[in-house]
Amino acid sequence: MGWPPPTVDELRARLGSTLFLRVAGPSGEANRARIHGTPGPRWFGPDSPIRTVHGDASMFAGGLAALLVQSLHPLAMAAVSAHSGFRGDPWGRLQRTSTFLAVTTFGTAEDARQAVERVRAVHERVRGRTPDGRAYHAADPHLLGWVHVAEVDCFLRAHRRYGAHPLDRAGYDGYVADAARIAEELGVERPPRSVEELAERVEAYRTELRSTPACRETARFLLLRPPIPWQARAPYALLSAGAVALLPPWAYGPLGLPAFPGPVSAGARAGGRLATGAIRWAMAPPPPVRTTAVQGLPSA
Repeated sequence: MGWPPPTVDELRARLGSTLFLRVAGPSGEANRARIHGTPGPRWFGPDSPIRTVHGDASMFAGGLAALLVQSLHPLAMAAVSAHSGFRGDPWGRLQRTSTFLAVTTFGTAEDARQAVERVRAVHERVRGRTPDGRAYHAADPHLLGWVHVAEVDCFLRAHRRYGAHPLDRAGYDGYVADAARIAEELGVERPPRSVEELAERVEAYRTELRSTPACRETARFLLLRPPIPWQARAPYALLSAGAVALLPPWAYGPLGLPAFPGPVSAGARAGGRLATGAIRWAMAPPPPVRTTAVQGLPSA
């Protein structure tokens, strides 16, 4: 006699656990308990916009888009290629990044400050030269500024398009201002504090962006050759299409990507919504268990 097929809730739990392990790593459960369960003051309150954005499944698409856009800065790309190990250990890099975002967004102020100090110490050590001889230093406030605005812009774009509960303009202004708090702690000078300032800052960096072999190879690696099992290829293709649909039009050519015509762009956005919705469903907490009434007490 065969085993009974898994229930929908069991399938969701399995998928959610697999996703969480990939994103948060083997220490994810312990980190989550510490981040959310440790008492103490936080940088951001429960209703802050940054908690709404960073707690949404749209971050999966936004994070992928951010990696693509960030790679267009030759100095940032050189630092990542030489020091981050993202090709040899892409999941490790993702886990470290996701943990940092979780700690600074949801953790105690003390834990957030310690996380920032660790990242600043790493940045201080990352120095080198690009293939054409230009010096870079990961702690350079200007370079940190590019990484910050590219990331926040992509997270904002993703939440607007795929978020469960998109914010209004004031809410997204609040998100940019919240993110500026973390950016300042990391060493970014005068980070943008509104959607308008964010757009202006991204535009100001465009003269420094270049199409390089490294950024085009990064795009191929992330979109066509990701280190994932074959069973996840189709869902990942939907997610990556949704991420590409988030890119500003000026980013396609330098990354070696064809611009999406209207119908293809609409299909990519639909794929992004489908993939993000599936992630949201899988990682949602299970419904409360209904219990039988005991000794005259009503059921839960």
